Formats: sequence, C-alpha cells, structure tokens
Amino acid sequence: MGLDIRLPIGLLFSVVGALLVGYGALSNKAIYERSLGFNINLAWGVVVLLFGATMLILGSRGTKNRLAGGTRTRGSAGDASAGDKLDARSSR
Repeated sequence: MGLDIRLPIGLLFSVVGALLVGYGALSNKAIYERSLGFNINLAWGVVVLLFGATMLILGSRGTKNRLAGGTRTRGSAGDASAGDKLDARSSR
C-alpha cells in the first residue's frame, strides 16, 4: 500500500477550507451580527485551508522521497532496531 495518509487528509481539509473561505467571503455580512461582526467562516476557513495545504505538501514530499529511494525509517524491514543492536552487544 503506497498511499500516504497525509494526502487524502490534506485534500479533505483543503476542500472544506476552500468551501468555508468561499462562503465567508461571499455571504451576507448581516449573518455575522450574532458573532459581534466577526466573520468566523472566513477565519476558520483560512485555518483549515492552511492545515490541508500543509498536509498535502508534507505528504507529497514524503511520497517523492520514498519513490526516489530516500532513507528508510527507523524500524523498517531489513534494519536492525536500536534494541536489537543493544541486545547483540550485551550478549557478547
């Protein structure tokens, strides 16, 4: 399975954030009277959109690194973990 979980999460949050930003920017200003005139949809839309974009960027960088034969993560198949190395030294 080569799908990095950050990619679909980033896409989901980016779409929801873009919808909130669009609604906040284009909606009637009268509906924000209850929130003391603060456009909560626009503010949280920007936050959610930035989070989604960050997840997409990190996910794509991780995917490119893995496809290019980047470094293996700790504990991946074929690598001895730190505990295994310590056990090998102490058994001598």
